[in-house]
This record gives sequence, C-alpha cells and structure tokens, in this order.
Amino acid sequence: MLSNAFQALACPLDGDPLTQAEGAWCCPAGHSFDIAKQGYVNLLPVQKKRSNDPGDSKAMVAARQRFLNAGYYQPIAEALNHAALSGVSENMPLSCLDAGCGEGYYLRKLAQAAPDTALLELIGLDISKWAVMAAAKQSRQQEPNRQQEQSATWVVGSNANLPVQAASLDRLLCMFGFPVMSEFSRVLKPGGALLQVEAGANHLRELREIIYPTLKPERSGEQAVPEGFAAQASETVSYSLTLNGKEAIADLLAMTPHLYRASAEGRERAAALKTLIVSVDVRVIKWIKNA
Repeated sequence: MLSNAFQALACPLDGDPLTQAEGAWCCPAGHSFDIAKQGYVNLLPVQKKRSNDPGDSKAMVAARQRFLNAGYYQPIAEALNHAALSGVSENMPLSCLDAGCGEGYYLRKLAQAAPDTALLELIGLDISKWAVMAAAKQSRQQEPNRQQEQSATWVVGSNANLPVQAASLDRLLCMFGFPVMSEFSRVLKPGGALLQVEAGANHLRELREIIYPTLKPERSGEQAVPEGFAAQASETVSYSLTLNGKEAIADLLAMTPHLYRASAEGRERAAALKTLIVSVDVRVIKWIKNA
C-alpha cells in the first residue's frame, strides 16, 4: 500500500481551498490554521463549537483505543474493508474520509487491507480533539521513520461543515456516527461510495439489559435511500463476544453513549460484572453517489 496525506482541504470559514506551507494550512483570504506538534490540524472554528470541549472525552477515547486494539471489533473492520475496497483496481488512487474517525482504528485497518499497489489518500476527521490527537499519535508511532509526515491527514472538524473540497473523495466512512447526507454528497465524487455502519436491534443487547430498566422498542423498516444516492449493497455482521475482566467491560461501556444515558444504579450493575457475553449486531450499508 502506497499512501499520501490528503491535500484537498477547505477553509472552514469561507470554503476556499487550503494549501500547506511552513507548518500551517492557509487559504487565499489569509485564514491560517497551525499544524499541532502531534501532526493534526484544528479546522473547527470556535464560533461553530457547541461547547468548549465537544465530542468524546479523553477518557472515552482511551477506553475505545484499548477496546478496539484488543481486536473485539475486527470482524466489523473486515466487512468495512471489503465494501470499501471492492472494485478497486491495481494502481488506482483512492481518497477516503472517515467522518467521525475516533482514534483512527478503522482507517488504519483499511490502510493495512489495501492492495500493495493502491495509492491511498486518507483523512480522519472528528469533532473531539482528544480523538484526533490520539489518532495522529498512533499514526506516528506505527511509522517511526516518517516523523515529519504521516500517511493520513488528521483533522478536528464537524460533519455539519466538512472542511473538504467538493467532489474530492472516492470513499466516505461513517461509523456509528452522525451522518449529514447533504455534506457527504457534496464532498463525494460522482460514483463515490458512502459506507455507513449502524447498530442493529441486538447490538450490545445484554449490556443494555443490565444498565437499563427496560429497552426501547427498536425502529422497524429499511432505511430510506438518501437523496442523491443509490443503494448498492448491505451486509449484516453478527457474532457473540466474551469479555473477561472488569476492565474490558468498563471500556466497552465507556466508549458508548450508554455510559451517560444509564442511571447510577445501572452503571453499578455493570461495574460488578466480571464476565460478559454480549452480542455484536451491525449493518454495513454501501450507498453510491449518483452521477
């Protein structure tokens, strides 16, 4: 796999193309965004933040990093890679954004699964600075001989206003995230693919039954085809996961929104567990942007 950092960034203030020079990304109007020492750039203007520290906390990011690096969600990554790389020929350049990248696990797995001759241009974006910081740090640790550059571009930003130039992407990943279909359509090339991963009815059911008094009824029916897209394929990934030890169970809970939605009593019940067998049930949907 050959890789270049993604270059088609756009200014979050005026939408003009950004160019990189002397440790910063700049637009023609003079807006400048410094590249942090960890190797990422913050393209989330303060006036577009809903809080001082939006997105996942440092503790949530660390929990997700430990859980994912332990391989518990490897089958999801494999299904995603198959959908993303299907139809990619030798020497074909492929630009891909992970919108809500967290600490970069799925983007790294995609890079590892790509053919040796594929030329990838990768960008990971998340609204949490802690997530992007962790992703950039892991990227550099895995490539010790490339300290001055990285195989991916890591960006703090929002799906509601992607700092990416129009029609610049071949693939876009949205993992358990917050899809903004109008923005996704804008940045994808015609014929480009959106890979959306959503939780199914039984996803983490056993954990939810422990932390909640009752479970909400699941939504029924197929997801409507987003405007400007056509459905190409979908795949369900289902398996059981055995978590041994309080730490793994705590990390699973901490990396999900259930940590804050559960009552104190529910969290206490989860904290008392030493072993948990839990269902993984997700759907990988592939949408193709219309020409």
